[in-house]
Amino acid sequence: MSRLILLLGDQLTPSMSSLRQWQPGDCVLLAEVVEEASYVRHHQHKIVLLFSAMRHFARALKLQGCDLIYIDYVQGCRSLLAAAQQIFAERPHLTSLLVTEAGEYRLAQQMASWAELLQKPVQILPDDRFICSHQQFQQWAQGRKQYRMEYFYRDMRRYTGLLMDGAQPCGGQWNFDADNREALPKDLTLVSPRWFEPDDLTQQVIALVKQQFPDHMGNADTFAYAVTSKDARAAFLHFVEAQLPHFGRYQDAMRLDAPFVFHSVSAAYLNCGLLDARWMCQQVEYAYRSGKVPLAAAEGFIRQIIGWREYVRGLYWLLMPNYAKHNALEATRPLPWFYWSGNTQMRCMQQAVQHTIDHAYSHHIQRLMITGNFALLAGLDVEQVCNWYLAVYADAYEWVELPNTLGMALFADHGVLASKPYAASGRYIHKMSNYCNHCHYQVKDTLGHNACPFNALYWDFLARNESKLAANPRLGLTYQQWRRKSDDEQQAIRDKASDLLIHLEQL
Repeated sequence: MSRLILLLGDQLTPSMSSLRQWQPGDCVLLAEVVEEASYVRHHQHKIVLLFSAMRHFARALKLQGCDLIYIDYVQGCRSLLAAAQQIFAERPHLTSLLVTEAGEYRLAQQMASWAELLQKPVQILPDDRFICSHQQFQQWAQGRKQYRMEYFYRDMRRYTGLLMDGAQPCGGQWNFDADNREALPKDLTLVSPRWFEPDDLTQQVIALVKQQFPDHMGNADTFAYAVTSKDARAAFLHFVEAQLPHFGRYQDAMRLDAPFVFHSVSAAYLNCGLLDARWMCQQVEYAYRSGKVPLAAAEGFIRQIIGWREYVRGLYWLLMPNYAKHNALEATRPLPWFYWSGNTQMRCMQQAVQHTIDHAYSHHIQRLMITGNFALLAGLDVEQVCNWYLAVYADAYEWVELPNTLGMALFADHGVLASKPYAASGRYIHKMSNYCNHCHYQVKDTLGHNACPFNALYWDFLARNESKLAANPRLGLTYQQWRRKSDDEQQAIRDKASDLLIHLEQL
C-alpha cells in the first residue's frame, strides 16, 4: 500500500522521521501554499529562504530517485490540506498520509482533523530532530513550581554529554554567562557571516516574491542566505572558525551599522531543517577541545541550542494554547509604525528595525533589550508585538517566537519563563553599544526635551505596574530607588512618560 508523505516547509532534513519511512511506491509532497505564506506578513527574505530551500530540497530528493510532487505558489493551492486532497484525487493508489508533527500549535490542531476530512488514515510521527521529546520535557516539568531554564540546561548537558568531563561540567561550572557581557572595543574588527550569491532557482523565487508579496517588509533582491544544507553547513563552519572565538565575550554587544557583530545567523537554517542541532554542538565542542575557541564562547553557544532552544520549545507545547492568551501586565497600546518602517529618532530602535528590514535578522540583545524592552516599557499590545516578531525574522516560528516574546521580552506570562521583567533604561543600551553617541536623544537625561525616552518610560513602567511587580525579589532594590525619589520628581517623570506615550509615533 502506497502512502503520501507530506513534508512541511520547515522539515527540509533528509533524516526527517517521515522521510525515513519512505518505501518504493510512496510519493513525497512539498507545497508552497497561500495559508502558510500569509498567516502573518512574513518578511520577503523569509519567504525566499523557505521557498528556495524547499525547491532545492525537492530537486535533491528527485535526483535520489524519490517520486516527488512539488506544488509551487502560482498554482494557487490554498492550504496543506488542500494540497493533500489534490494529490489523493490525482493518485488514487495512495491510500494514507504520513507526516511529521507540525512545529506550531495552529497547524498541529489542523492536522488533528485531517483523517476525518481526507477520509484516509493519517499517521503523525514525532519530530526527533529535537533532543528533548515532549514526553521528556513533561517529565522534567512535572511537580515543579517554576520552570527555570538553568536547571533544564544542566540536565541537557548531562543527557547529551556535551562539554562534560565525566560527571562534571568542563571548567568546573555550568554557565559562563558572566564572561559573555562585554561591550565591543572600538578597534575590534568584526567578521560577518558567510553569504551566498543566489543561483537561478533562487532568482526565480526572488522574482515570485517581488510579484506576490511586494508590500511585505524587506527587499527580496538583497537576499543572500544559504538555501541548501551544504551551504548552510559551510556558513556554520565559517562561524565556528572566524566568529565563534569572539562570540561569547561580545554576544550581548551592539555597534552602529553592525547587524551581526560575531553572530552566526544559523537559527534561520536550523529552524527550517538545513542544519542539525547535534552536529552544530559537536562542531563547537570540538573547536573548544582542540583549543580553537575559549570555553565561555563554546558554552555560551551550546547553551543557546540545547538549553534555551529546547527549553522554549518544551514550554510552548507544555502550556499551549492558553499560553498565547496571557497578558499579565494588561498591555494594549497599538504597535507604532516605526516597528515596520524604522523611521524614528531613537538611534537604537532605528538600528534594530533597519537591520530587521535589511536582513530579516537582528541579534538576541537587539530583540530583547531594544525592540522588546521598548514594547515592555510602553505597554504595547502583546498580540501585535508577538505577531510582529513572528513576521519579520527569518528564524521565527511560533514555537520559538512566542515564549521568547510573550514571556521573555514582555513578561506577559508573569514569570512563567523569566524570573523578572527585562526592563531597562537607556543606561543599559549605552553600556552595551555606541548607539547613544549618535542619537538625537540624550541618554543621561530623563526629563529634558531631548531626554532618552527609555528613561522616563522605565520608571513609569515600574510605577504603573507596582501592584503586580513590587513583590518580585529581584526588583526590590529598584523599587527602593523609585521610592527614594521625591513626590515632585516622581510626578515629573510620570508626566514625561505620559507625554511620550501620547506621541509615540513622533519619537
